[in-house]
Amino acid sequence: MTHFLRLYKTFIAQYFKRLLEYRIDFLTGAFSFLFDQITSLVFIFIIFSQIPSLSGYPFEAIVFIYGFSLIPKGIDHFFTDNLWKVAYFMVRRGDFDRYLTKPIHPLLHVIMETWQIDALGEFLVGLSLVIYSSTQGVIQWVWTDVLVLPLTMIMAALIYTSIKMMVSAIALWTKRSGSILQMIYSTNEFAKYPIAIYHKIIQFTITYVIPFAFTSYFPARYFMTRENPLVNLGGLYVIATIFTLFGVYLWQIGLKAYESAGS
Repeated sequence: MTHFLRLYKTFIAQYFKRLLEYRIDFLTGAFSFLFDQITSLVFIFIIFSQIPSLSGYPFEAIVFIYGFSLIPKGIDHFFTDNLWKVAYFMVRRGDFDRYLTKPIHPLLHVIMETWQIDALGEFLVGLSLVIYSSTQGVIQWVWTDVLVLPLTMIMAALIYTSIKMMVSAIALWTKRSGSILQMIYSTNEFAKYPIAIYHKIIQFTITYVIPFAFTSYFPARYFMTRENPLVNLGGLYVIATIFTLFGVYLWQIGLKAYESAGS
């Protein structure tokens, strides 16, 4: 454990050195993210200026679901964004080889090596929207939420992470899988709103195939209604656990099959 913490401290120090070197990139990314979120919120506001509710949900409930969706996504974005590089170019360029010579598992090394600091904006915007909607009476918090809510956010974040693990692992065979990851990951946008507004095919896809609905809609529905915890929360916990274990497994067999692309 001491060795692990010492390594992590080294990674943190190296990351902040890089961050200081690329401040313009960070500021550009942060501005782009804020612009996207403001645009989305304006879109929601325009919709509700024309209708009283969306699929039975008032404005404040939609804001809660939207904000809820950003928190686990931000957590995943902050800690595991380096998996995108594996999917897009690390293996193809031969850069991945250096992870195989280190005294730490390559998957853990990839994840620990980089933080994505602009993900804090994603997390804070989501938290602000959840707090705002809570003040509007959408949620009646209970004392058990002190434990349940953080656990739920972590498990929801693991769904994002596990999907990135599974698809990035494909690159260990094919040398790149970034376009596949981008296509799959983009479906998380559907999870920012009640799934009932979508066609049945989309509902099925984001619930049973690429289960992003369990990162926001289902747990958010539980906190708003306190109904059916077995599905709304239990489904999330089970799916997150299975997907994470499968993602790690794919990396394990991918590493055994890995052949360097060279320099």
